[in-house]
Amino acid sequence: MTRTAALTLSEEIRQRFDELSPSQKDVGRYIIDHLEEAAFHTAEQLARRANTSSSTVVRFAQALGFEGFPELQHAAREEYRRRREREEAAPLAAQPLFPIDQTEVEAALQADHRNLEATARRIDRETIKRCVDMLSRAERIVLCGTDQMAFFASYLRHLLMLLDLRAEVVASPSQEGLARLARLDRRSLLVGFSAGRPHALVVRALRLARHRGAGTIAICDSTLSEVARVADEALFYSSDSPAYVRSHVALLALIQALAYGVYALDESAYADRIKAFKLK
Repeated sequence: MTRTAALTLSEEIRQRFDELSPSQKDVGRYIIDHLEEAAFHTAEQLARRANTSSSTVVRFAQALGFEGFPELQHAAREEYRRRREREEAAPLAAQPLFPIDQTEVEAALQADHRNLEATARRIDRETIKRCVDMLSRAERIVLCGTDQMAFFASYLRHLLMLLDLRAEVVASPSQEGLARLARLDRRSLLVGFSAGRPHALVVRALRLARHRGAGTIAICDSTLSEVARVADEALFYSSDSPAYVRSHVALLALIQALAYGVYALDESAYADRIKAFKLK
């Protein structure tokens, strides 16, 4: 397969995404939203981030028309360099938080700072407005997230409960969780959480909700995530990190912003509900 030289690496991945194998799609999804890591990490490091093997990363590069990973990485560095040049040329370009010889801790904090900025820049005002409206109007809200995403689903439930909004969490395919999904209907809203490759339960839950006529929102860290494709609305957060796990700082900020958006619809009424909730 030959490459289209006029395209950036990201454009090439998007154009050929449907031709890739499932494991290669995981690599493509990760690179699209974590270009800096693809530009400077080794094939082994990138493979760990994308939850796959280094051989899959090499085959992915070859599927795009590169001889191997070094050539793909060169394309990633070129795209990243041009992107940074455009950002630095913009007026009032932000100064780095730390010196160039930053420590590991400073590098992690710097990455989280960029994640928050990148997430904020991706936010579409109309999409957020629709999501806030869906949360405020739903008679029943089901929040679906597995493993580490279960924590964030539970946190959003806590914030919504403070506003006296009924919310439930499905964190596993247990009998209780499946029963909650079985009660989805047109008056319900299903919010699915995903990091990296989405869990099959979250994908199935979103599809079931749409089949039942319920509203659906996907919150994920990949613009090519399957959950984004099957949901009515999709909100994206950046999760880049030099550490051994994805960063969830931007996800936490996005969740709190959503809850505050609901609160701001009627501050006086919600303030009274919060007071009543705390007095229970």
